[in-house]
Amino acid sequence: MNTETPDLIYLDCNATTPVDPRVVEAMVPVLREVYGNPSSGHRLGRRARELVEAARAQVAACLGAKPEEVLFTSGGSESDNWALRGAVAARGGGHVVVSAVEHPAVLETARAMEREGRIRLTVVGVDRFGQVDPEEVVAALAPDTVLVSVMLANNEVGTLQPVAAIAETCRRRGVLVHTDAAQAVGKLAVDLRELRVDLLTVAGHKLYAPKGVGALFIRDGVALEPLMRGAGHERGLRAGTENVPSIVGLGKACDLVREEVTDDGPRLASLRDHLEALLEAGFPALVRHGHRERRLPNTASVAFPGTDANTLLALLGEEVAASAGAACHTEAVHPSHVLTAMGVDAATAMSTVRFSVGRFTTQRDVEEGARRVLAAAGSPRIS
Repeated sequence: MNTETPDLIYLDCNATTPVDPRVVEAMVPVLREVYGNPSSGHRLGRRARELVEAARAQVAACLGAKPEEVLFTSGGSESDNWALRGAVAARGGGHVVVSAVEHPAVLETARAMEREGRIRLTVVGVDRFGQVDPEEVVAALAPDTVLVSVMLANNEVGTLQPVAAIAETCRRRGVLVHTDAAQAVGKLAVDLRELRVDLLTVAGHKLYAPKGVGALFIRDGVALEPLMRGAGHERGLRAGTENVPSIVGLGKACDLVREEVTDDGPRLASLRDHLEALLEAGFPALVRHGHRERRLPNTASVAFPGTDANTLLALLGEEVAASAGAACHTEAVHPSHVLTAMGVDAATAMSTVRFSVGRFTTQRDVEEGARRVLAAAGSPRIS
């Protein structure tokens, strides 16, 4: 071990979370012993089916849903694609409304369907905090609107959206509502009895479960065409043999969220606030993005004016893990579509870094991480 290399401080929990050791512990016996196909009628198959259904009940309990309303997928992107394409196909096309700050799995899917001639698309804007105005969503509705998709919490700046208010209006108009809750589940108490949405996306790797597993909540009575066809898995709606160990991991992770999220929230918010205060004290020109109150407890999106975020993160490469507020496509670097929608100028957007703390982040991580970031931000090489 090279003792001269500092330990990496992980402040990128919105990108992905480490798998909780308790989740690993739940998965290992399944990996070793329960190798049966859940569709098989023999003992090993029946045991695998029991574990899948137990996990389904755990996810449902975490969300305030019925077990039969939870369908397992490969993750958030599949769930988003399925929600949009499945809802539109079940209704024979029509008009779709999404917000300008959605995850690409929603935005790009909607734009692709528009190019394919399947839908008319309206993209509603946000204010300078990244928040959608429910009245703008209402104004965008048309007689043929079939679906509105607005995320519960933004992955870049952490702003929370008024999804319950949007769902209430849409329900009166007979319009389905989907919310991408990938960033919210695990950081907030998410209760579908309050949200009243029709479709909701869950991503396992955002809540200390493995990558490659997720879920889509489909409210009882909502028709959705399959995205993947084949055998009759997941009520005949999602073909493919179930990933039993990862589904068990997702179920355990959701149990932990249900038990601990109320206590985790204030602790995460305290760490985030401490990090922001340290960064601002050491870099007085710091610019904060997102809503000050209505935001995820763990997310700090900040700009270091006069710097380049990607260069800053490259300098920090082995010391601090965080994300830039810019999207890289091949050799081109573009300002974040979220920050652009919020009216942030390109230079500020390109100097933006997202820090996101998590369940295993300590105060020492925050303080040492801030020290390293400020040291790098003062380097003459990053402007």
